[in-house]
Amino acid sequence: MSPQRLLYSFLLYGLLPVVLLRLILKSRKNKAYRLRIKERFGYLPFKRPQHDVIWLHTVSVGEAVAAKPLIKKLLKTHPNYSLLITSTTPTGSQTIRSHFGDQVLHCYFPYDLPTIVNRFINTLKPRLLIIIETEIWPNLYATCAKQNIPLLMVSARLSKRSTQRYLRIKNLISETLAHADCILVRNKQDQQHFLSLGASVEKVKISGNLKFDIRIDPTLPAQGLSLRKQWGKDRLVWVAASTHEGEDTIIVSLFQHLKQSIPDLLLIIVPRHPERFESVHQLLIHSPYQVQRRSIQHSFNASADIILGDSMGEMLLWFAAADLAFIGGSLLRTGGHNPLEATALGLPVVSGPHIFNNDDLYQPLCKNQVAWVELTEDKIRDRLLILLDNNNKDEIKKRCHTLIQQHQGTVETVYQYIKKHLNTT
Repeated sequence: MSPQRLLYSFLLYGLLPVVLLRLILKSRKNKAYRLRIKERFGYLPFKRPQHDVIWLHTVSVGEAVAAKPLIKKLLKTHPNYSLLITSTTPTGSQTIRSHFGDQVLHCYFPYDLPTIVNRFINTLKPRLLIIIETEIWPNLYATCAKQNIPLLMVSARLSKRSTQRYLRIKNLISETLAHADCILVRNKQDQQHFLSLGASVEKVKISGNLKFDIRIDPTLPAQGLSLRKQWGKDRLVWVAASTHEGEDTIIVSLFQHLKQSIPDLLLIIVPRHPERFESVHQLLIHSPYQVQRRSIQHSFNASADIILGDSMGEMLLWFAAADLAFIGGSLLRTGGHNPLEATALGLPVVSGPHIFNNDDLYQPLCKNQVAWVELTEDKIRDRLLILLDNNNKDEIKKRCHTLIQQHQGTVETVYQYIKKHLNTT
């Protein structure tokens, strides 16, 4: 073990009580954080499967959704393998289970400590590890290299800010990246960032972004229309998706202004994290509007002003029933969320200024005028009003579909690399 990895491991052991305390504190709002803790220490919740295992890691909801087409591809093309999907968060776990059920194995990602990683790897014995986006774990990468387990980073991304942070520990990061067999990045900027951290030129390849390979259930538009009929199909509908704490009050304020021009406007507000459902509900019922709640009212009526989307796995349905989407996590310095689900369903997208986690997605969307990033609340309000009053919605929908189609194909590119490394083990 190198001196830098030894120091990293020593520090991580020291921080373990803090990590566990953080889980306990989070569990006060979401009890799922205190469940299944043994999995985080490398204990599988199932017997090792008889088939060879492909291990794919998705941190949370965003990565799980992005990986969905690739997971479906692997299930179809490699039925003789068992596919394990790991996640870090309860919402990521729930997303995987709701999308794939018992088609895949699932557990939490193990902490990156030598004893834990060794226990997990030695029990699982995977043929291949696929990391979705960017998770750089020195002990995991070193263990895979030692045991000749190919490791692929897929749709890998590095922002300028993350790169600057990693440069402070460049020796450890470059050593870790050297253990990756292939680093498939989204674009040239990501490629340059990985190279600046010491990654090998031969290993860093541009493959595109998995998120563009989204597949929409052809029945969704009809499901969306069915919802619209419940609350009045001719009403304009605005979805505020994946909101974070501090954003909901702003959304309600914007809604109040929009209502003055569009009296029958309907707002669907969908908090990002389920532990916030109740607090957002309390905020809404103290507003002057009629609120209906998805978890209680599976059918709605025309009296609703605001619908609280306090359910999991229904974001695409809300988009299918809407005229316009606002993507949360962008009014605060959270970095925003993936706008492509809304785009794939033909919706114009409005965002606040903080989109650094998804700036590569917004660039082509804004260039093709299917998304707008606004810097102030007043400008967000004005943009929402313009788009809701727009009579050219069919043209925007057409541009959305064309743009998505132009950027697809990453799954097939990534799959060729996966197949190559499976065949060499």
